[in-house]
Amino acid sequence: MSSPTTAAHPADPRTLRRVVGAGFLGTTIEYYDFFIYGTAAALVFPKVFFPELGAAAATTASFATFAVAFVARPFGGVVFGHLGDRAGRKATLVATLTIMGLSTVLIGALPSGHVIGAAAPVVLIALRFLQGLAVGGEWSTAALFVGEYAPDRKRGLYALAPTLGTSAGLLLSTVTFLITGVAMSTETFLSWGWRIPFLLSIVLVAVGLWVRLGVADTPVFLAAQAKAEAAAKAKLPLAELLRHQWKQMLLAAGAILMWQPFFTIGGVFLINYGTTEIGLSHTTMLTVNIVAIGFNIAGSVTGGKLADRIGRRRSMMTANGFGIVWAFALFPLADTGNPVLLGLGISATLFFVGTASSTMTAYMPELFRTAYRSTGTGAAFNLGSALGGAVPSIIAAPLIAAFGGTGVAVMLAAFALVATASIFFLSETRGDSLDEAATAIPRAAARHSD
Repeated sequence: MSSPTTAAHPADPRTLRRVVGAGFLGTTIEYYDFFIYGTAAALVFPKVFFPELGAAAATTASFATFAVAFVARPFGGVVFGHLGDRAGRKATLVATLTIMGLSTVLIGALPSGHVIGAAAPVVLIALRFLQGLAVGGEWSTAALFVGEYAPDRKRGLYALAPTLGTSAGLLLSTVTFLITGVAMSTETFLSWGWRIPFLLSIVLVAVGLWVRLGVADTPVFLAAQAKAEAAAKAKLPLAELLRHQWKQMLLAAGAILMWQPFFTIGGVFLINYGTTEIGLSHTTMLTVNIVAIGFNIAGSVTGGKLADRIGRRRSMMTANGFGIVWAFALFPLADTGNPVLLGLGISATLFFVGTASSTMTAYMPELFRTAYRSTGTGAAFNLGSALGGAVPSIIAAPLIAAFGGTGVAVMLAAFALVATASIFFLSETRGDSLDEAATAIPRAAARHSD
């Protein structure tokens, strides 16, 4: 095991490269698994697992199973956050990757509703819940894993590793479905071809585990554990979080309520909308999504740089302000039926989603003390994800049916306003040392602690 390092003795460049690689590759694999479900929920699952329902009801049911993961994420955040604060960040990352991989492969092997009837969607929901538990611990732990290794003044830049891993996972899942769909007929794809992206996960997980097992736990965690091991084990991380920093947890959860809903609508729902409501082909929509993911990556890099240059709050405020306005342009562009304009709408959406999410990857771990940083980050991120991911997934289709795109626009703008207000009440943390949190509440926390 590596000896603890501190800000005075930063990790060597080779170690930092391995940490960045572990954060990027592991998150890529986790979110590949997570996003192939979203793509399948839009294109395949209504017909495969809900064959007895009408088209609209099947789509709603399919996206409801997609939303199950967001309900599970807060539980995963607490469970794996506790594991991260007690057993270490590395152990958590290995556990989440293993659970996600096994759940994904089992979904790929699950018989359809035509074969086992009502048991198919029940098992599907259970496996999706396990995916939600795993991803509930993944993003938050990967964010603080890289953040606790990164130099204080470059944490926004290093936080790009898990952020870009998320984008790469989405890109990989989309490309896999596109290739699979092009290589075979629609009938073959719906029969068994859709299972290939799920079954391929086993290979990716094996690679990800090999990378993550080769990296030591973070120096900040090891140093804190060495200094106060007895005291830390005598306390429950969740109880300490709720006692000292419950306000930060709620505000941090609210702060992600812009980019989670915008991502769900722009990156997942509009794939189904483009095929069922506008009449574009699956291939066209997947190609549009691939282009939009490129803009998401560009937005993530922009956000990481802005977070270090102008601060976390200003970067996120800028993205949120754009989101409030853009919410009312997205569906008018989609409803033109022009794939170029639809692509513009999704691309712009995912650009500022990337800007906000990459900033938050650096920001959120800085808000909590080391003793319960994993729990705090996991609880805050997944509470926000449950609301910002599950609610749009469930009500987007009914809103479209009742009010058209305007109903979804109002919903998105409302989420962005709540996120903006939450960030307003949080303090700036740019340049704060995470090592200080081992013995004292960071500056951002002290301003709002009881």
